Amino acid sequence: MLLKRHPSNPILMPDPRSDWETYNVFNPSVIYANGLFHMHYRAQGLDWLSRIGYAVSKDGINWNKFSQPVLSPESDEDARGVEDPRTTEIDGTYYMTYTAYGLRSEGPIQPTHFGGGVTPMIAKSQNLVNWEKVGALVHGEDNKDHLLFSHKINGKYVAFHRRPPQVWIAYSEDLVNWPLDEMKPVFGPRADNGWDSFRVGSGGVPIETKEGWLMIYHAYNPDHVYRLGACLLDLEDPSKVINRPKPFIMEPQEIWELRGDVPNVVFASANLRVNDQIYVYYGAADHVVGLATANYYELLEFARNG
Repeated sequence: MLLKRHPSNPILMPDPRSDWETYNVFNPSVIYANGLFHMHYRAQGLDWLSRIGYAVSKDGINWNKFSQPVLSPESDEDARGVEDPRTTEIDGTYYMTYTAYGLRSEGPIQPTHFGGGVTPMIAKSQNLVNWEKVGALVHGEDNKDHLLFSHKINGKYVAFHRRPPQVWIAYSEDLVNWPLDEMKPVFGPRADNGWDSFRVGSGGVPIETKEGWLMIYHAYNPDHVYRLGACLLDLEDPSKVINRPKPFIMEPQEIWELRGDVPNVVFASANLRVNDQIYVYYGAADHVVGLATANYYELLEFARNG
């Protein structure tokens, strides 16, 4: 497989001495800035609420954690947890997309999906520690797996999100208003009973290349086994898929990927390029954090021609 697991795996584990990350640490965001790797990760503690923790590393393998979470539930909108961060830097400001798991919506429900208790949120920061809420990508529907592209395209902020079972695209001029009539699906499950035949969702922030946006995504089949794939998207219009190879690039194999709070899961939520290496950080079985790497040029070649 193109992705090779790091021998130090798992690189982040729960802390039984902590009350807020006692049981699970998983689904991390990682960016590389000022010579350091910065990780935000989902953690579950004694009350089983999800919070977002922060850790720093010089090498991307050994991490120093902050003792307290940097984002915690604080209202009905996220009363049952804040989850699955993805962070990027745009014009000198850091933006985090995360899921607010709250109470069911009392307002109008969008016809696209049920519920309204799972809301795709956006926050911003100047230092990666103190976060200020910007708003939500949509309200009144269960929607998640969202991310922001690393810069504006044609003058607008661009986001991916998931209206099950597909990845959708959205546009905004101010990160607050995301017109529903400008949202459309990008790609979805393939009807071949294969590894990505039931539901698909975004991985980490797509990597800009001369060939297009290099995207890693997750998917699962009716057996609920999560695997990872790659595709290449048009630079000027990321809703256009240039190529989407049929083979997957990673599947659960290690015992800590096969067994955990949710078994059979590799869920990539960060994929950053440092020199010629792609670092893919992923949640394993909703319990620990793993790292896999690939050569940038080999992965790009696969996405282009695989």
